[in-house]
Amino acid sequence: MKFTRRDFLNGVAIGSVAGSTLAPFEILAAQNSAPYPPQLTGLRGSHVGSFEVAHAVSWAGASYPDPPALTDAEYDLVVVGGGISGLSAAHFFRQKAGNDARILVLDNHDDFGGHAKRNEFKVGGHELIGYGGSQSIDTPGQYSAVARQLLVDLGIDTARFYDYFDREYFARAGLGSGMYFSEEGYGRDVTLPAIDSLEFTQGQAGEDPLAEYPLSKRDRDSLSGLLNVRQDPLPALDRDEKIRYLRSVSYRDFLLHDAGVTEEVYLLYRDTARGLWGIGWDALSALEAYRSGMPGTQQLGIGALEGEGSGHDEPYIFHFPDGNASIARLLVRKLVPDAVPGSTMEDIVLAKVDYTQLDQPDSRCRVRLNSTAVNVRHGKGGKHVDVTYVREGKVHRVRGKHAVLACYNDIIPHICAELPQEQADAIAYATKVPLVYVSVAIRNWQAFAQLGFSRISIPKPELMHSFTLDFPVSMGGYAFTDDPSQPTVVHGTYVPTVPDRGLTAREQHRLGRRRLYEMSFDDFEQAILRQMQGALSAGGFDAQRDIAALTVNRWPHGYAYEYNDLSDPAEYGPSRGPHIAGAAPLGRISIANSDASAYAYVNGAIDAAYRAVNEQLG
Repeated sequence: MKFTRRDFLNGVAIGSVAGSTLAPFEILAAQNSAPYPPQLTGLRGSHVGSFEVAHAVSWAGASYPDPPALTDAEYDLVVVGGGISGLSAAHFFRQKAGNDARILVLDNHDDFGGHAKRNEFKVGGHELIGYGGSQSIDTPGQYSAVARQLLVDLGIDTARFYDYFDREYFARAGLGSGMYFSEEGYGRDVTLPAIDSLEFTQGQAGEDPLAEYPLSKRDRDSLSGLLNVRQDPLPALDRDEKIRYLRSVSYRDFLLHDAGVTEEVYLLYRDTARGLWGIGWDALSALEAYRSGMPGTQQLGIGALEGEGSGHDEPYIFHFPDGNASIARLLVRKLVPDAVPGSTMEDIVLAKVDYTQLDQPDSRCRVRLNSTAVNVRHGKGGKHVDVTYVREGKVHRVRGKHAVLACYNDIIPHICAELPQEQADAIAYATKVPLVYVSVAIRNWQAFAQLGFSRISIPKPELMHSFTLDFPVSMGGYAFTDDPSQPTVVHGTYVPTVPDRGLTAREQHRLGRRRLYEMSFDDFEQAILRQMQGALSAGGFDAQRDIAALTVNRWPHGYAYEYNDLSDPAEYGPSRGPHIAGAAPLGRISIANSDASAYAYVNGAIDAAYRAVNEQLG
């Protein structure tokens, strides 16, 4: 069985300076009782304490006075942002400048990795590991030479995942895809085989595979007609005219007006793209639906589109148990060896990071958490860069010969006043995609086994639009739970949208982000429990009894924005668009993040980091 990304996406003191007598800023957490962020539950991701200072600067125009003295001695490089791009920048800088280079990485969260976050649970004596953000290494065969080499430098051999990821497990276990129709949306709670799991026999009498769907006869007939269509819905247009037309209309409008389906049928499909694009099919083109093989488009006779179909056909299996958090952990192991024990891609899985070692004064590379940059500017004569940051309510200032801003792109104009207005406008064109990755530790998954589903999609969702059993990955002494009587992690996805109101993707992202900031953990918890109870109760699931822990990884600034051919110019893409001007270097300051690549994947972050370092060191 071949797994695709869509299967899983649809289914958070002051240092001494020469000549000064300031108290030492030496260790972030010297006590043995230092917190271990991966084990924290509740509202994580963009957690309380990680965003308030940045919002004060960007929303309220707050300013922070620069301390008269530096916090630390001068660094060769200061990186703002400890995600994969920022950590990669530190790695590339060290490769070019030498192992003696002094590097400081600042991050506003209580954990490193950016969106590549790790969730840990202990349930019934079992250690469970999940991902709270960046999920998998997608199509590594298409990585740039630089990104591929970084994986090699970290000891990652993607070929080993063919052994670690059991691609046949769900098929052997008889687990397929389900669709949950909620009482709120359809009048009763029922979970049935998903549409793409049903078998249709064209032109033959027999049992209606849609008979159990809570739809009217008219809607079932409309759905059956869409799935069994054999005629070109646009017979009057030639190939080029079809492509232009499909790019100009949403898949929603194509279904309702060209394919002639009912509104209820459209709603069954509307949210299937949310996990991948951050929006539904009301704001994605019919051409994108054609690329994705959506119903009603495959009879158009267009054939292969220019520039497509030449990539590597790789399965979606390159996944550590904690997702790409392991990449971040491997980078930190390279940069701060004392913080992360072990030496292989396998032993990183169960390695425990010693957070007290991240910011030691004798380390050539230091990772300083809970530190939000508020001002980045060149010093006198442009020979260095000063970075002012706030940590635990106190303002600090550090200095670097170079700086890389690997933080959230839209904050850069607010913290770097030197940025030209044209560049700020280019950055402002895009907006991050808000999303929530839910990790639910359950005491057993017998309800999934009883119902025969490993992943469940939810049309007309109240919150999550899909949830799925954990990836079947076993490596480094960590074993996927293949016994339904044992605990496991369920992963849910929620991308807030405002569909069917004629809003563009960017407009929906901004409104969705506002929605996330308005929601409390209780709001999430109640909705998640209700959805899981409704979807799994027929299999004997009791949410109050069977859920052991819940982590809500909330990312109001989540995926990097990728250009959308319905609402963005057709020529925009990773190699062309406003992000190119937005990522331009400014003296000793360079920008590196996936936003700067207009590509929401690990290799986009890595490539941006490499570019930024080369801008500084040549």
